[in-house]
Amino acid sequence: VQLQAYGGGVVQAGGSLRLSCAASGRTFRSWAMGWFRQPPGREREFVAAISWNGRQTLFADDVTGRFTVSADSDENTVYLQMNRLKPEDTAIYYCASAINWSGSYSPGYNHWGQGTLVTVSS
Repeated sequence: VQLQAYGGGVVQAGGSLRLSCAASGRTFRSWAMGWFRQPPGREREFVAAISWNGRQTLFADDVTGRFTVSADSDENTVYLQMNRLKPEDTAIYYCASAINWSGSYSPGYNHWGQGTLVTVSS
């Protein structure tokens, strides 16, 4: 499975941004997708996860109510809609795929995209 994340950029605090993650290759072998981020000088952290059928979702506490995640299985694309962005959301955002539901457990994801940078200015 190859993953391509895009849609990052610079946005002012309070603004919105939508990230996309396009999956190609043996996508039938992935059951769920996750979004993770790595803020400057910090370790990678979980953001959100969704099963390809959309029935399972999970969000990190600090993005709950601000971010939503959706999956288009026909287009093999997962989206992360980020609203009411804060400067602390600044990070490189990565998408990842998992064969089974892995939620926030990053070792459960076996393929990772290259990341897209989101910068939120105050």
